[in-house]
Amino acid sequence: MRTSVLVVDDELLIRKSLGKVLRSHGYVVDVASTGAEGLEKVGTLRPQVVILDMRLPDTDGLSVLKKARELDPLLQVIIITAYGDVQTAVDAMKHGACDFVRKPYEMEDIVLAVESAARSFKQVSELDLYRRQAWQNYSGEEIIGNSGPMQQVRGLIDKLVRSKATSVLITGESGTGKELVARAIHYRSDRAQAPLMEVNCSSFQEALLENELFGHEKGAYTDATDTKKGLVELCDGGTLFLDEVADMPLPTQAKLLRFIDHRNFKRVGGANDISVDIRIVAATNKNLDEEVRLGRFRSDLYFRLKVVSIMLPPLRDRTGDVELLATHFMKEFSRKFGKGFNELGEDTTQLLEKYPWPGNVRELRNLIERVVLLEEGDKLEADHLPPEMLGRPGHLAPGIDREAAPAAHRGHRRARVTARTTRSRA
Repeated sequence: MRTSVLVVDDELLIRKSLGKVLRSHGYVVDVASTGAEGLEKVGTLRPQVVILDMRLPDTDGLSVLKKARELDPLLQVIIITAYGDVQTAVDAMKHGACDFVRKPYEMEDIVLAVESAARSFKQVSELDLYRRQAWQNYSGEEIIGNSGPMQQVRGLIDKLVRSKATSVLITGESGTGKELVARAIHYRSDRAQAPLMEVNCSSFQEALLENELFGHEKGAYTDATDTKKGLVELCDGGTLFLDEVADMPLPTQAKLLRFIDHRNFKRVGGANDISVDIRIVAATNKNLDEEVRLGRFRSDLYFRLKVVSIMLPPLRDRTGDVELLATHFMKEFSRKFGKGFNELGEDTTQLLEKYPWPGNVRELRNLIERVVLLEEGDKLEADHLPPEMLGRPGHLAPGIDREAAPAAHRGHRRARVTARTTRSRA
């Protein structure tokens, strides 16, 4: 689709010349001679780029800019200013203009500015679409469950997103949905238009994690050929999700604590403090009280993080939720794989409810995905389930390793879950 450009200028010759040149470059062009006419066309034609003269017969360009951006926040506005009128250009950029061109100008300058604005419009449009899709996916609608424990979790999320709390701690066994809750907190809050940055603290060594979080200055170390912004800086105004926070090295814990206390930090190798406004959501499947007792986690950081604490219950304690989740996953994967499953058999539901689910929701989701992929029909029958769920001896549950199996079936919290995907059929 061709980019649409609206030229708002009171001089007929300029409107004609700009229109002719831009059309020759493939743009769809409309024109307006006053601010009022320009705003009307912004509302009706929805152009992607506006070329706006700051001096108009009925109003000033800055007022038109503000109102146009209110009508369409994604609109890219290029300001035409008089030679030497730097302050006007600065004010326009503060109010959302993407570029400015000084008079007298060459047509090539206008064409280059429009090309840049068109690229910017495409980028911000794609980002806006991504954010809206992310909001729909993680706004809380996918947190499924009517059990008492999950109603309490949703109640806490509702209170949290309306609050100004800047630190949240999510705890719970592996596979209970901590990442999903973190995303719901972000996308349902007033920070949703700012970035959500995620980092798994167990994936980095100490120096690399500090660099990932706080960035570095050029020349901070041998390979630091350029300045790099860290995740803390990149998500200014938004949310930083620290997964597996219990695995964060102690020196990095100290730096994170300082940041939480003062809300500023220094890049690695930097001398200047940088201030940001972010919400920190941390998650762990470990017992932090025990980690503190063993000296592996700082008690002061623990207390800073748990300003608001959300404990996600294991699936075995969520009475009635297994059927809801299994039905949801069955329909999701039926759509994905082009299958016709739309119902759980009664025996299937009973078997799923009896199983202890040591891998929690993640294990249930993986099981349903595998069954829908491999089987056919419109009803998910008990015979589609793995042998151990049918009470047949000699088989291990899908995804459970042999050493962990006894603990898993006792509902032990530390059962080890693997990623096996093979399925045995009797």
